[in-house]
Amino acid sequence: MNRERRVFILVAGAISATAAASLARAQAHLEEKDPQAAALGYVEDTARADEKKFPQHAASQTCERCALGQFKTGESYANCTLFAGKQVSAKGWCSAFVKRAA
Repeated sequence: MNRERRVFILVAGAISATAAASLARAQAHLEEKDPQAAALGYVEDTARADEKKFPQHAASQTCERCALGQFKTGESYANCTLFAGKQVSAKGWCSAFVKRAA
């Protein structure tokens, strides 16, 4: 095998592996049992928030409407500044909810 072909194959493989790893990290969904998520009362669906433990919760509060969420229109999951490397549900909620400016 000639040198140029070997270099091409190595570079292409490295790029593919890096892209796959980045994609896997970007799509990791936050689990409710994650210690930080549990501490903040995170739930995938705001309707399941513990009203007794979090009396400040309102049904209209969702991760999609939170200033900490990085949602674009129509996204079901997006990154949150609180949970590095994990995505939260648009319908989710946690006790750190901060209303997004209109």
